[in-house]
Amino acid sequence: EDEVLFCRTMNGVMKNVSHLCSRNRSSVWGAEGWKKVVVCVVSDGRTKIHPRTLSVLAAMGVYQEGMAKNVVEGKPVTAHIYEHTTQLSIDADMNFRGEEKGVVPVQILFCLKEKNQKKINSHRWFFQAFGPLLKPNVCVLIDVGTKPGGRSIYHLWKCFDINKNVAGACGEIKAMLGPKGSLLINPLVASQNFEYKMSNILDKPLESVFGHISVLPGAFSAYRYTALQNDIHGVGPLEKYFLGEKMHGSDADIFTANMYLAEDRILCYELVAKKDAAWVLHYCSNAYGETDVPDSVAEFISQRRRWLNGSFFAGIYSMVHWMKVWSSNHNILRCTLFMFEDIYQFYNLIFSWFGIGNFYLVFYIMTTSIESVPNAPFSSNAASVIHTVLNYVYVLLLIIQFIIAMGNRPQGYKWAYLMIIIFFAILMGYILFCTAWITVQGVISAIETAESNTDARFLALIKQNTFRDVIISVCSTYIMYFVSSCLFLDPWHIFTSLIPYVFMSPSYINVLNIYAFCNTHDVSWGTKGDNSVSTDLGVVKSSKGKDGTSEVEVDLPTEQKDLNEQYEEACLELKVAPIPENTKRDAKTKQEDYYKSFRTTLVTCWIISNLLLVTIILNGQEVWQWFGDYEKRATVYLSFILWSVAGLSAIRFVGSILYLFMKIFTG
Repeated sequence: EDEVLFCRTMNGVMKNVSHLCSRNRSSVWGAEGWKKVVVCVVSDGRTKIHPRTLSVLAAMGVYQEGMAKNVVEGKPVTAHIYEHTTQLSIDADMNFRGEEKGVVPVQILFCLKEKNQKKINSHRWFFQAFGPLLKPNVCVLIDVGTKPGGRSIYHLWKCFDINKNVAGACGEIKAMLGPKGSLLINPLVASQNFEYKMSNILDKPLESVFGHISVLPGAFSAYRYTALQNDIHGVGPLEKYFLGEKMHGSDADIFTANMYLAEDRILCYELVAKKDAAWVLHYCSNAYGETDVPDSVAEFISQRRRWLNGSFFAGIYSMVHWMKVWSSNHNILRCTLFMFEDIYQFYNLIFSWFGIGNFYLVFYIMTTSIESVPNAPFSSNAASVIHTVLNYVYVLLLIIQFIIAMGNRPQGYKWAYLMIIIFFAILMGYILFCTAWITVQGVISAIETAESNTDARFLALIKQNTFRDVIISVCSTYIMYFVSSCLFLDPWHIFTSLIPYVFMSPSYINVLNIYAFCNTHDVSWGTKGDNSVSTDLGVVKSSKGKDGTSEVEVDLPTEQKDLNEQYEEACLELKVAPIPENTKRDAKTKQEDYYKSFRTTLVTCWIISNLLLVTIILNGQEVWQWFGDYEKRATVYLSFILWSVAGLSAIRFVGSILYLFMKIFTG
């Protein structure tokens, strides 16, 4: 990360420390509160850190060039540690701020790791190297680039201070929208903004009521240090968390390796299920951290590949180990809530698995139904042609995506993915048009056939299946979105980001899921890699000649002796019969073959199960007649989908309301 991202985060942290010192009425904080805070900066690799970031740290007095050494008394150095208390803050615009601007002293511990060993190893340095020395009460984790709100760290700390059973907490993750929301012009940013907002308004509050938040975002979260500790046998949350460091090596099975792409989810589950403990996780809506979101298609797809695969396999892990919570000290009510949450998450997991089939069926049923609806917007033949064209293009693009995803990076097919996303947005528009038209015509038909009085018309509308199912589904989603957002006093994303999200939603199902499942063999974090250039063959440098042309100098073997020796060695090499090579696969090749085999099996099962669902609903052959005829199957299926959406939305809405009530009475 460059100096802008680092300063954005560091300046935000120092503002929070200043706020802690300004709370003069607090029994914990106050003017000397900065002495109770240590900011640990862990950099993942001496050769990887941005030189301008080092310049910022040097300007703050934390880092000093020339002090680090590679070897001490014959032992290689693994990390370089610097300590300093600074009262100088530098913002993202490189403006220096000191005591005159209200900056208080901040104790900084800077750990510059010698090698690039990834994120979990950096957390190991903090929790297992510095933690036992500092003995913190609360540890706040912030990724570089995330800007915490001015009072957010205080609000997170307050969660732990109020409730002694809170083991972890997180705040809202906000998408950075640029000056005056200028980035909302990009539909990709707008859709992610809406997704983040609704997750923080509906999902996180619901999970907080249950007591188990499925994931505390690594970008901005906090943990109680004592809750993280292992037992005397070395078994516990941190032990499971740091397994992720090994799960990317040669001994990792593919399921576990994918699961540890979302290692923070594993940590969250291990905390609430900790043996002989009763820890819970909490969402703090008053705390927030702002972060950049991907603004290009390729970056967006690559990021979601890790998120989707990690959350899918980590979700399976938590459900498979559902019995662990019963060995904790949680009461019966809390354990029952955990069981209900497991059922809720399992239902969501099934929906996610069949997402691609469900969307295709909704598309197929709605676009074919428009052909036979009274007062159709266009002729039956025209509707049939539109449906056929869209259907063939839809299936073709799905096939193309599988081909691309199996062996290519999104960066190599930016325009292909962009065109696919545009097609699905157009498709979504047509589905919405068909749904609205069919619903309106159903209402008109029901009213015309009903008696003249108001009660009869209302009953006729209720009995009209299409109207009832669609209206309930719409009310349970979009209206609940609006109401819950207003209750949280944050409705503006409904007006700025809802439409882009609606038109991007098919791509979340059809593009992101396909790429993620087709790349389950890739368990890399997709961030850093070894891009160094070898110099063992020598280096060629160019220089300008007298006439201005570029010239290069290359050392060539010019002595006749050297040339003759090389010739004779080559001839002798050819006369000697080669030793047969061992054709056995090495360990790395075996692992790669196993990973790809698992990927192929998983994708095959996913495709077959979704195809089977589509075939059962749409096929008119007699073999499926015991499910009823096509009209009955389609009607029942569509009702099931719409009512399921309504039910899941209702659960989220009720959880959100309960969270607000609990917030009022418990703080």
